[in-house]
Amino acid sequence: MDRFDALRVFTQVVEFGSFARAAERLRMSTSAVSRHVAELEAHLQNRLLNRTTRRVTLTEAGRAFYDRSVQLLQDLEEAENEAARSARLPRGTLKVSTSVNFGVRHTAPAITGFLERYPELSFDISLSDRVVDLVEEGVDVAIRIGSVGSDSVVARRLGETQVVPCASPEYLARRGAPRTPEELAAHNCLTYEYGPSRDLWRFVDRDGRERLARVSGNLHSNNGDLLAEAAAQGAGIVYQPTFIVGDAVRAGRLVPLLQDFQAPPLPIYAAYPSRKHLSAKVRLFVDFLVERFAESKDLLASPPAAP
Repeated sequence: MDRFDALRVFTQVVEFGSFARAAERLRMSTSAVSRHVAELEAHLQNRLLNRTTRRVTLTEAGRAFYDRSVQLLQDLEEAENEAARSARLPRGTLKVSTSVNFGVRHTAPAITGFLERYPELSFDISLSDRVVDLVEEGVDVAIRIGSVGSDSVVARRLGETQVVPCASPEYLARRGAPRTPEELAAHNCLTYEYGPSRDLWRFVDRDGRERLARVSGNLHSNNGDLLAEAAAQGAGIVYQPTFIVGDAVRAGRLVPLLQDFQAPPLPIYAAYPSRKHLSAKVRLFVDFLVERFAESKDLLASPPAAP
């Protein structure tokens, strides 16, 4: 027995004073209406209605139960209406995970723009370069660079960024510039914890052939900004996305290397746990990111030009 269905039938019988009229209103058979009420009384082990051939009246227990039933059904309708409204308009808090550097440079401005459209929404932002478990950590949306991280999430592509090897003018004056990916083995390369491969940098030459560089160095970190700044100070060669090294390249603090070779681009995704019962806040935010980054040149898909 579905108790809410039974409550709806019971209240209609009371309000119309008749099984037949309630059945007509509910577009059910009279026997089905009678069965719902009988099952409800059996479940409660109490008679709710006095039945005569001419009318139906409430028992004392039925009167108290009817008053509570009406309130319950009104509360349920309110809850359903509220849920339906929240499925159309974003409300509540949206928990977002993104990398530290991409979050500061690109996610923060995007969130500001989204909040201008939907001021009733709140954000809880977690900055981490590691791949978080969306379900385990209660994350609504994660913005990921490169790998999505799991087959169990839904991912929408926002764009891509190019990875560029760079070094400072001081380092290059001291050590010289590598001419091929293989020559990187003789240099101090600053390695990144969450890259596709920590010690193996990938390139494609102009003939479309893959060229692999086995690298090593005396500085390793889980933060790309730290590595880029260390490279700008002359510590070695860094291999980071253009949205990290672009400003330093334009300022002349870093110089792009190996211009005849190209690293595979890194896709940028918005990932969320499931398409089922997708809330308005997630759906609209992801749509907003897709629209924003489709029109944005800030992702620097091409390597930045040296000054």
